[in-house]
Parts: sequence; C-alpha cells; structure tokens
Amino acid sequence: MEMLMILTYAAICFCIFRFLKVPLNKWTFTTAVLIGFLGIGFVLLMMNYNHPYTKQARFYFYSTPIIPYVRGEVIDVPVQPNSPVRKGDVLFKIDPRPYEFAVKSKKAALAEAEQNVRQLQAAYNAALAEVKESAAQRDRAKQSFERYEAANRKGNAQPFSEAQIDTRRQTYLAADANVSSSQARADQAKLAFESEIEGTNTTVARLQADLQNAQYDLDQTTVRAPTDGFVTQLFLRPGMMAAPLPLRPVMVFLDDKNTTFAASFAQNALQRIRVGDEAEIIFTAVPGRVFKGKVNRIVNALSQGELQPTGALVDPAARMTDGRVSAVIDITDDISGYQLPPGSSGEVALYTEHWHHFAMIRRILLRMKSWQNYVFLEGH
Repeated sequence: MEMLMILTYAAICFCIFRFLKVPLNKWTFTTAVLIGFLGIGFVLLMMNYNHPYTKQARFYFYSTPIIPYVRGEVIDVPVQPNSPVRKGDVLFKIDPRPYEFAVKSKKAALAEAEQNVRQLQAAYNAALAEVKESAAQRDRAKQSFERYEAANRKGNAQPFSEAQIDTRRQTYLAADANVSSSQARADQAKLAFESEIEGTNTTVARLQADLQNAQYDLDQTTVRAPTDGFVTQLFLRPGMMAAPLPLRPVMVFLDDKNTTFAASFAQNALQRIRVGDEAEIIFTAVPGRVFKGKVNRIVNALSQGELQPTGALVDPAARMTDGRVSAVIDITDDISGYQLPPGSSGEVALYTEHWHHFAMIRRILLRMKSWQNYVFLEGH
C-alpha cells in the first residue's frame, strides 16, 4: 500500500517536472521529496489509524476428524472425495458381524432373564402356599396339644400320660418352627422376585442396558456424515482396519456451510473499530473485484495473553509479540458466483466515522491493489 502511494506521487512529480517545465535542481528536488515524505507520512498515519487495512484476512471453516466409535475392518466406502454429502449420508461401513453376534447374545440373555422372572414369581407363590400349609399344620398341632392338656386338667382322672402330652407339645413347637422357616423362605423369594428398578427387575434392567449398548455399537458400524459438507483427501479403502483412536482419524470431513470470514488488525486501530463499520474486501482469487461488507463482531481477546493450567510456569519471553485483534466480517455482496473455497485469503479495509475524507484515498488504493492481483509470476 505504501509503495503504491510512493509510485503515484512519483508519477505526479514526473508529470509536473516534465510537462509543466519546472526546472529540476537541488531546491525543487528537495522540496518535492520533503513534501512527498511529509504528505505521504501524514496520509498513512491518518488512514492506518482511522481506516485500518490488513492483508491478514481469510475464510475460516470447521473440519471434523472422523473417528469410528467401534473397531473393525472397513468393508465399504461409498463416499466420494470432494463430492457434497448431506447430514446422515453414509461415509463408510465397518464389518458388523461381531456386533450382530453380541446383539444376539444379549437378546438371548435378556429372554432368559425374563423367563427367570416368571420362575421367581412361581417360586414366590409356592413359598406363600408353603407358609399357609405350614401354618395350618401348626394350628392343628396346637389344637391337639391344647386338647390333650385340657383333658388332663378336668377331674381327677388323667386320660393322657405326660409322655403323650409332651409329644403333642413337641409336635406343636416343631410345626411353629416350620412356619417361621417357611416364612423366611417366602420373604427370600419375595426379595428375589420384587428386586426392581423403575418397575423392572434388576437383572432384566441390566441386560436391557447391555442389549442397548450392543445395539448402539452395531449401529456405529455405519459411520455417517455429521453435517452437510464433503470429504477431501480420502485415503480410506475397504480392507483397512478402523479403530477408535483419538489421534488417528480415518478421514477429515469439511463443513462447507458454516464458514467465517475474519481479518486481524494491529492493536493501534482498536479504539476506532466498531461493530457495524463499513468494510471492503478484495480476494487474491478474484482480481479487480471489490466486495462490500460490515464488521459483525470484534474478538476481544488475544492469544498472547491466554493462560492454561499446565505443568510449567509461564515464560514471558514466549509472549513478547504484541498480537493482533481479530474482527469477523459479514460480506454483504453476493459471492456465490465466484470460486472461493474455504480457506481463501483476502485483504480488508475498514472505514470508520473518523476523518472520513481520507477514506476515499483508502478506497482508491484498495482498488489499485485489487488490480495488481491480475499480475502473478508463478510458473515463469
């Protein structure tokens, strides 16, 4: 930008000396240089502070490393590189057979547990019947013991011997103990039958959860697109092994919808930049074209001041750079007709309300910079 201004001023001086016949001597030359130095310096200072410009602007996009949830052999990769896919489209498939076997095993175990619940209910009902039967036997033994004992207390004659009465007493006590034992078995059967969580038998609930986990693993053998986008640099092939390792994604998925255009500016102009300021953008990929935009937001944080818990002390020397302020720019012009892939670089000029007359110079210089993009020497 400064070079363009110097060249423009030099061209103006050449025309003055050439066509207006101004004599070229040490006084006129010194005056022209001094005026150019002071004038260009003043214009640059006013423009850079009030209407900042940056070469550090770019389309930023989100990429998702695709890591399978389960381990297995890749059997199919239907996705094509750089072809648009919709959310939920299949990216690749892992051999599902081991996980299908696990689902069948869990289903069998669940069916067995549900059958066991019915058996526990039958056992509980049988225990209750046993309690009733033992209680009836105890009552009969008690009645027999009391009848023998009451008969001996009537009158002087004792129709039953002490041994007979004692036998009836022991029979009654044994029947009473049998009732207690039957009741304990019934309580144990009740606990086993009524062991529930949220109305479901605990064993059945655990096996239902195991079956759901197995079914989830089976579903994860088909890996799908997380959003709309595309896969690039696809190297995955059938027969390769896919494993859920966080540091070894099997492909990279690009979200081509949620892109952000941001530009970074020197901190010197931070006090002038406001949300809603007008912006103009030029792209290296689109020579000779200037696009309109506005400041959406300013990121009020610099990475040089970031602190994170680590095992080492902060080294101030590693943070000596000033850092730059990032501003998110909304491009208001339609750019859909241009080939601007995510990651494309650009240059941005912002126009604030201060010293607005100097904005015209910035606009002219930005358009001259855009015309320069027609000239590149790569491959020559």
